[in-house]
Amino acid sequence: MARFLKSKKESIGLSPYDLKFLGEQKLEFIRYSLINYNEHRLEEKELAASEEALNYLSNDSVSWLNIDGLHEPEVLNRLSDQFDLEKLIVADVLDTHRRPKVHEYDNCIFISTKMLQFDNDDEEITSENLAFVFNKNVLISFQERVGDVFTPVRERLRKNRKRLRGSKADYLAFVLLDVVIDNYIHIISRLGEKIEELDDELIEQPSSDSLEKINKYKVEISYLRKIIKPCREMIINLCKLDSELVDKQVMMHFHELKHNIDLANEAVDNYREILSDQLNIFHTTVAYKLNDVLKMLTIFSVIFIPITFIAGVYGTNFDHIPELHYKYSYFVMWLVIIAVVVIMIVYFKRKKWL
Repeated sequence: MARFLKSKKESIGLSPYDLKFLGEQKLEFIRYSLINYNEHRLEEKELAASEEALNYLSNDSVSWLNIDGLHEPEVLNRLSDQFDLEKLIVADVLDTHRRPKVHEYDNCIFISTKMLQFDNDDEEITSENLAFVFNKNVLISFQERVGDVFTPVRERLRKNRKRLRGSKADYLAFVLLDVVIDNYIHIISRLGEKIEELDDELIEQPSSDSLEKINKYKVEISYLRKIIKPCREMIINLCKLDSELVDKQVMMHFHELKHNIDLANEAVDNYREILSDQLNIFHTTVAYKLNDVLKMLTIFSVIFIPITFIAGVYGTNFDHIPELHYKYSYFVMWLVIIAVVVIMIVYFKRKKWL
């Protein structure tokens, strides 16, 4: 399946309000998990259905409802009714190939982006769609599969970090986005280490494996650019929001995200240039080694041309050759051949061809 542009034929002509899952089903059943917290208490639960989360909604606590699995439009449609969400939000969540975006609605803010994972064995980056909807006291996150990068956030909540436990859902949204972008930087650094390791290999012993690695890393870097650049646009638009749902102090933290995503964006561009340089180094090194081989072959050819000429003249089949019966003719021939070789090698060295 294509990684850079995914589209299904059935999506052509759909209304923005049509609730149809556009993506790849990655779970058999939808999974619901809830964390409800304030400064004094924290409760974690696995829920059988999204409506159970309604029992935990309160003005004195924050509820983080995480939903794994997006393949059942009717379930998400019921959730939109339960939490008074616009149908456009559900349509955006169901379209897992949509570009990262942020949109402010009357009662909530919607954010979608991509969450990355790096397979160290295959050296391949995978992504899944990630969406948040939040108001003052509720944040709902939508993921395609079980497993994410939010373990540090859950640990901070369990350890009763006051800044997080004492804030509203807008600060939780910032923390989750911050982890997602930090993970971008971490993955770029891991891929970057492998790219930088190629430098010595390209100079010392370039091979077809080196070229294969360069091409593979170029694909992964291009895939990263495809994800990070739209995410950067989304962060910029997020920083421009003027919403009552986002505290001014939290908005300052959203501006910090811009610095992080800029760092990720610059790193990706740098490694892209490094790979282009490495490709040039590979071709230059291979050409240089080929030139060395051709130079040696040419030198040997030039040395043997006069030798061949001497042997050819000496071996001609004439009846009367002056040196034919001379006792030391054979040794004189070899003396001349060796002298020619030595003179030519000395000449090549003086010309710095050797």
